[in-house]
Amino acid sequence: MSKGEPLRLHVPEPTGRPGCVTDFSYLRLSPAGAVRRPEVDVTPMDTRDLAYSLISVLDAEGNAVGPWAPQIDIEIVRKGMRAMMKTRIFDSRMLMAQRQKKMSFYMQSLGEEAIGTAQALALNVDDMCFPTYRQQSILVVRDYPLVDMICQLMSNERDPLKGRQLPVMYSVKKAGFFSISGNLATQYIQAVGWGMASAIKGDTKIASAWIGDGATAEADFDTALTFAHVYRAPVILNVVNNQWAISTFQAIAGGEDTTFAARGVGCGIASLRVDGNDFLAVYAASCWAAERARRNLGPCLIEWVTYRAGPHSTSDDPSKYRPADDWSHFPLGDPIARLKQYLIKAGAWSEQEHEETQKQLEAEVLTAQKEAEQYGTMASGHTFSPAEMFDGIYKELPEHLRVQRQQLGI
Repeated sequence: MSKGEPLRLHVPEPTGRPGCVTDFSYLRLSPAGAVRRPEVDVTPMDTRDLAYSLISVLDAEGNAVGPWAPQIDIEIVRKGMRAMMKTRIFDSRMLMAQRQKKMSFYMQSLGEEAIGTAQALALNVDDMCFPTYRQQSILVVRDYPLVDMICQLMSNERDPLKGRQLPVMYSVKKAGFFSISGNLATQYIQAVGWGMASAIKGDTKIASAWIGDGATAEADFDTALTFAHVYRAPVILNVVNNQWAISTFQAIAGGEDTTFAARGVGCGIASLRVDGNDFLAVYAASCWAAERARRNLGPCLIEWVTYRAGPHSTSDDPSKYRPADDWSHFPLGDPIARLKQYLIKAGAWSEQEHEETQKQLEAEVLTAQKEAEQYGTMASGHTFSPAEMFDGIYKELPEHLRVQRQQLGI
């Protein structure tokens, strides 16, 4: 028997590198309004086509078209617009503050603002979100004080987490915002467990978990899908496919010849693939998934197709691994610009209101930053006591820590 050709492995490559124009044909786009909207009690197997197409509502002219166009109060849309703008302004100011050495680290959500904003508006305020470090828009749209967010970023004396978390890793129970973890995909199994506990207690609250495309390669992703499927946990499992991990193209995580949404169908979970830069599509898909969870019909996995417009973090230089103008060529555009076009066409927004809102929100963010900086920054020094390292952790301080505290004289 002939041995044949030597075996070889396939190593995925991105479709664009510095100095080139990215070929975005791999995205598998669908025309706005073209994808069907099934009944909420559809079987997971019958969502297979929805895992390979792309649900989109807003067309190129700013019209809401197709079966997924939501019945939504225009004031909710306006609130979403303001929250997205505020998030982007906040990100810009905090990035600048990090460059001024007022904080050690920052991560923007530039280009992804619609995903957190619209889903937060689709959920109830007492539902629990298990986010990553790019869903600060959830806190913004739920009106969590910017001063408290900035104090956490600067780890100053007013930091709600007392300097115990890396900047951007917020934890706000009253806003339904579970503690962010730097370990990827842990929030998936936490959310499934939380949703199962809610069902065991006979409660009505559901959970929503978020990870990026790269984190789907973690074992916690598969474990969460198994438990969610077996027990029909009331949870929404969000995969934010923003095309790039730190410097690794989404194909490395398994998105080259299939979709991330398809993994849900394979695990017996209803799955959708949605235009993450379309506020109305995000809202509609989130409402559909939330209703499914509340009616005990099981979990839903949603892949949000979007683009990380900025660096992965302030420690990253994306020009080293992708074209510098990639975002301007991304076919799904800018979520804020697209919603602005829709609102103006609906007579519920204007260029003048947009400019005035931009100035008002910039002033609001700047005022919050100035207030937060009064309590300390990395540049000016921290004023909280080292005793905070020991307080509020254990009901009774262990002996070895008691000795350490005595040695510090605090």
